[in-house]
Amino acid sequence: MSIVELRHIIIEKLSQIDDVSFLKAIKTIVESKANEDVYKLSDFQKKRIKESREQMKLGQTISNDALQKEIKEWLNTK
Repeated sequence: MSIVELRHIIIEKLSQIDDVSFLKAIKTIVESKANEDVYKLSDFQKKRIKESREQMKLGQTISNDALQKEIKEWLNTK
């Protein structure tokens, strides 16, 4: 089945649905997929990324294994 055929079937089926909450849910899913190519970062996210890059340049990193060990130890003390 081609993409065009699949789209046609979906559009046809959607036109028969009267459930507003279901249609809103589908709308949210479709919009999230349609807007997938453009993701805008907030100022906070941009700041955190910049800080993280600086930490990497300064060698302030930890391996995943060491981090997992640290997390397990922390959880065991709670």
